[in-house]
Amino acid sequence: MSDQPNMSRRLLLGSAIAGAGLLGAAGGALAVGTGSTDPQTIAIPGERRRFVGKSVTITGATSGIGRAAAIAFAAEGAHVAFCGRRTRLGAEVEAAIREAGGEASYIEADVREPDSVAAFVTAAAERYGPPRIAFNNAGISFSRRLHETGIAEWDDTITTNVRGIFLAMRAQVPLMQANGGGVILVTSSANAAGARPGLAAYNTSKRSVLGLVQTAALEYAEDNIRVNAICPGATDTPMIRTQSNMNDVPDAVWQTGLRVWGRQNVHALKRVASAEEMALAALSLCSDDMNYLTGSAVFVDGGMTAAL
Repeated sequence: MSDQPNMSRRLLLGSAIAGAGLLGAAGGALAVGTGSTDPQTIAIPGERRRFVGKSVTITGATSGIGRAAAIAFAAEGAHVAFCGRRTRLGAEVEAAIREAGGEASYIEADVREPDSVAAFVTAAAERYGPPRIAFNNAGISFSRRLHETGIAEWDDTITTNVRGIFLAMRAQVPLMQANGGGVILVTSSANAAGARPGLAAYNTSKRSVLGLVQTAALEYAEDNIRVNAICPGATDTPMIRTQSNMNDVPDAVWQTGLRVWGRQNVHALKRVASAEEMALAALSLCSDDMNYLTGSAVFVDGGMTAAL
């Protein structure tokens, strides 16, 4: 979720805080449109088993869209190897998937480090076989005006969001080439189509990865490797809550703020998406249902970029 022009996220989301008490008295936090961010209300696939026995690797899956994707792939029968830097959260996601009857392994890795990425991809292949699907999702963001952005902040964002995907693809492609092909999906953003203030590094990184996607799609089509990007719109994840400086507010207030923001900024559906909705879109893009799709950036943004 990006800054509204001339207004910080904190101020914009804070416009809902004043009414939180009244909303609470009227019956508690409001769900975000018909797509509640409560994972229990999202229909995780169970009947469809599109990925049974397939090896899936996911970067950045200890929270947010990556976490939801790991759960959803496993629910459809995939063997999921996923990475992230936060070991406690990684262990929690692995345990949750296994308790639900799925197969998943958390492998600690830092996508900024070449050796770490290579070790993750190798370990995943040793455990579950070469990747048939790779969802390169890891990303970070922060909000600051361009001239106030520190060089270290800029470098960390570009290194994580762009080089991290390059490093992952560089390790994954040879394994796919040697084993009949596969699918690579990367997480870009609706911000690849248009920028919002305060997000210079993030906007730049998410537009840059589309160049990687298009190049790889052309280079590896003959190896039966499809490469695409998913471009999420405003999605309720821990990353945007941190970016908005809203970690210290009650969940009910956060949800109310998201409802207000969604109605003002998501021009068609008028609501913010849940991580689970984005995960289900990612699964569709990685399935055999989409076997003619490659080199594309698919915007899953509730109509944000449809408006002028």
